[in-house]
Amino acid sequence: MSTRYKIKVSYDGTNYSGWQVQPHHRTVQGEIERMLAEMTCQQHVRVESSGRTVAGVHARAQMAHFDLKNPVDPVYFQRGLNAQLDRDIRILTFDKISSDFHARFSAVGKEYRFFIYNGFVVPPTKRLYRLQEGRPLDVDRMRRAAELLAGEHDFAPFSANPKRELNGTVRTIHSFQVRKHGADITLEVQGNGFLYKMVRSLAGFLIEVGVGRREPEFVHDVFAHGKRTAVVPTAPPQGLFLWKVFY
Repeated sequence: MSTRYKIKVSYDGTNYSGWQVQPHHRTVQGEIERMLAEMTCQQHVRVESSGRTVAGVHARAQMAHFDLKNPVDPVYFQRGLNAQLDRDIRILTFDKISSDFHARFSAVGKEYRFFIYNGFVVPPTKRLYRLQEGRPLDVDRMRRAAELLAGEHDFAPFSANPKRELNGTVRTIHSFQVRKHGADITLEVQGNGFLYKMVRSLAGFLIEVGVGRREPEFVHDVFAHGKRTAVVPTAPPQGLFLWKVFY
């Protein structure tokens, strides 16, 4: 009988083609599964995550689980994994968990954060973790739009591929905060689930509002139209972090 383990994973997504295993591409899931197979001598260890991040997206706290045929000491196994994985992937926690836990299906919500640098010269230490926007952004307008986006809506206009969403496109945003500190603007969004590239689309739309190309109340028109159009751009990935998963 196998034993199930839960891990919290933090990673810099710059050098990976996302989380999910892909042929001929380096991915976070692929690297962890490869190391687990080597360390356990199992032919294959399948690592299930709370959700997939795409190329260039980072994670502060991705959650995942896997089953091992033979039990291991979590403390020493965590150390062994971190010793062999590249330094842009780190296993922050490693715990034995009940067999009915599922990293994806047991989750009740997530928090994402999108970081914007509103200036012309991005500090080198932030270049991989911020979207640079040189045009002045009106944070008050962005906040008004974020308030209108909160709640339960059909977010199909904010999905890059709404027709492939197996569970429909209705989601609930519990809170959507826009914070500013100097040139840094942070979008903090919590919800019960997110569609494909939804957070990057929300960020792209708020930037349109912030530079004055759209009014905050245009949110109503986007929802009323019900379909994805060019009025909702998808922001680049480097500013996005999976921040927390709620159980």
